[in-house]
Amino acid sequence: MQCDRCGETIDPCDARVHHSEKLCDDCYMDVLSPTRICDPWAVRHAKACSTDETALTAIQQNIIKILTDTGGILMTDLAAKLNLKEKELERNLAALRHMEKIKARPENGQKVFCLW
Repeated sequence: MQCDRCGETIDPCDARVHHSEKLCDDCYMDVLSPTRICDPWAVRHAKACSTDETALTAIQQNIIKILTDTGGILMTDLAAKLNLKEKELERNLAALRHMEKIKARPENGQKVFCLW
């Protein structure tokens, strides 16, 4: 059996059903709790709890390094450099955005992620 969203092979016993879609665990979590990059409460919480770089995961530290080196990069290019699925990258970008470490700017009609 395959997930109706991402196409990943899943065991029929592990499939989650949401509005008649058969989903893997990751897609089910995304449906129930979608990533929100612009979330004022998350920003407030992250600013109150995060004071230094040690709060960052290894992936987030790599994102910061790449943005420092490039000055700004498209999400698809960043996902390719880090070898991550777009959803996983999106979650990490949202966390960094909430900590006000990164932001996005429009460039040639596309969204370029750069340092805050």
